[in-house]
Amino acid sequence: MDTLMKVVAIVQARMGSTRLPGKVMKLIGGRPMIEILLSRLSRAEEVDEIVVATSEDPLNQPLVDHVRSLGYRCHQGSESDVLDRYYQTAKLFSADVVIRITGDCPLIDPALVDECVRQFKNSGVDYLSNAIPPTYPDGLDCEVFSFRALEQAAVEATAPAHREHVTPYLRESGQFTTSHVAGEIDCSQERWTVDEPEDLEVVAEIFAHFAPRTDFPWSEIMELRNAQPSLFHTNQQLVRNEGAALGTGQKLWKRAKRVIPGGNMLLSKRAEMFLPDQWPAYFSKAKGCKLWDLDGREYIDMSIMGIGTNILGYGHPEVDAAVMKTVQSGNMSTLNCPEEVYLAEKLVELHPWADMVRFARSGGEANAIAIRIARAASGKDKVAICGYHGWHDWYLSANLGDDKSLDGHLLPGLEPKGVPRNLRGTAFPFNYNNFSELEALVNAQDIGVIKMEVVRNKGPEDNFLHKVRQLATDRGIVLIFDECTSGFRETFGGLHKKYGVEPDMAMFGKALGNGYAITATIGKRAVMEAAQSTFISSTFWTERIGPTAGLKTLEVMERIQSWETITKTGLQIRERWQQLADKHDLKIEHWGLPSLTGFTFQSFKALAYKTLITQEMMAKGYLAGNSIYVCIEHASNVLEGYFGALDPIFNQIKECEEGRDVMSMLKGPVCHGGFKRLN
Repeated sequence: MDTLMKVVAIVQARMGSTRLPGKVMKLIGGRPMIEILLSRLSRAEEVDEIVVATSEDPLNQPLVDHVRSLGYRCHQGSESDVLDRYYQTAKLFSADVVIRITGDCPLIDPALVDECVRQFKNSGVDYLSNAIPPTYPDGLDCEVFSFRALEQAAVEATAPAHREHVTPYLRESGQFTTSHVAGEIDCSQERWTVDEPEDLEVVAEIFAHFAPRTDFPWSEIMELRNAQPSLFHTNQQLVRNEGAALGTGQKLWKRAKRVIPGGNMLLSKRAEMFLPDQWPAYFSKAKGCKLWDLDGREYIDMSIMGIGTNILGYGHPEVDAAVMKTVQSGNMSTLNCPEEVYLAEKLVELHPWADMVRFARSGGEANAIAIRIARAASGKDKVAICGYHGWHDWYLSANLGDDKSLDGHLLPGLEPKGVPRNLRGTAFPFNYNNFSELEALVNAQDIGVIKMEVVRNKGPEDNFLHKVRQLATDRGIVLIFDECTSGFRETFGGLHKKYGVEPDMAMFGKALGNGYAITATIGKRAVMEAAQSTFISSTFWTERIGPTAGLKTLEVMERIQSWETITKTGLQIRERWQQLADKHDLKIEHWGLPSLTGFTFQSFKALAYKTLITQEMMAKGYLAGNSIYVCIEHASNVLEGYFGALDPIFNQIKECEEGRDVMSMLKGPVCHGGFKRLN
């Protein structure tokens, strides 16, 4: 190869790193990381020019300004199409040979870069790397390729991964000759790159040890590693080149768990509940029964549809229009919004047994409000509960056993840590359809409130709900139906209307605002007026968007009779699941309301099978598991595509039941099972 050809090292850097934002400008020994990297790289004898290639995002301006202040040139190109960014940079600076260096490698070794360039020139290949396969520590990666090959790749490559990561097309397409540089010993387990905060800590320790020198070769770092291994322990659990395999949402999820306990605000939306290490975790937009992740990938949601919040589908035009009008008119003021009065009147109209309403913005709040009012009305502290009713102390106190070792026994998975132990003996669980258990509990304890979901996984048997109602009436107990999940799914209102049983109080949430935050606690006047004898108040319960969304959602539901549509669809889904199970000779058990339908494989590998379904269906463009929260957008054509994609996966599961190892088919860990609830 002509030794007079211009060799340009293009350093790929930007401020918008998902896992460690602004990492290239993070200080190491008082200097920005990019400055140290450029300083080390400038010692490479085979490099004619060093250029930083970043994106046009204004967020990168501090990086651009600093690089230029150091005397280096910089080019800004596409944020997502990094291949094109490299190509345009190489073209602009008349490169004949391109060296790819990433901005997260401040320990890049100039002598190693020179070795790679010399071998590239001598071999006459199109592409050479010292990292594939890896033998050097992660953070010394260097790729060298011809401008001609880069230009061809820029024209031909179409796959998103080939556009985002620059060189995969050169390696994988079969269109180019390739070679690699290997170290004398395999040091690939060492991690000297900077992707995570732990990486920065390790690299900073290395520079601090050698300070004020910054020109030390990688061999001296290895000597330090052998002499003081504790300096390198902080980031050893991290996986090499994990970022290349992770989507933007997965990277952001890792970042979230550093600053948000658990990663988010809702257990049911955590990535580990679906597909650990692979779930996209975040969405950019949602419409109908579709959503798009942060990388623009489109999925059909055959999963939990916002945890059951969107019966009318995501982004219903009428509901959104009403909300936008409210936003334009003003959401909060010193005065009250009139919509809360109109919504209260509508809920009372739908439930003639009720007289009054209190609003909140979450199901947990509605449950807490209901319990406070009911206790105030009954004058008693003890509550009998059946089902899931939120995260508050009053509910989790059911798990405070007589012995600390028994904590969590009654509601496995719901830990009562942080709940005052003096609340022990105030909440008592009972099982659905077990009236004798409830009756014995009422006889043994001074129960003032019975709080329950109208239906759990199966409906009432032997007039269970009517017996509970009569027991509450006879004993002067306030009966509360928690309809936060079940409301508006089988009737236009509470599910209790289907069974002809009227409570003293009921709560509604989730679907009431079709994705906007609004919950309601309704009840009889004699009970609800007890709210005035206690203190229940919150600033954001008075905002206007929630009641506005609630009113418009109810209007649309009533007009199209959405509860009939989603119930019919849910029954069809359940029937077709069973048909698939029968076809492949698998045993499944169905559970849930028709519109909140789910199934479980009757196998000790059920959780692994659920994970496999999620993994394989996601690859086909579906968010799916073993349950579907139905919306009106789950039309027949959507179901056809879904079941067509699901069929071969059931066949795979049958093969696993016959001896195939399901774990060998999974690309990551099995999903979490979540907490258990009372039956």
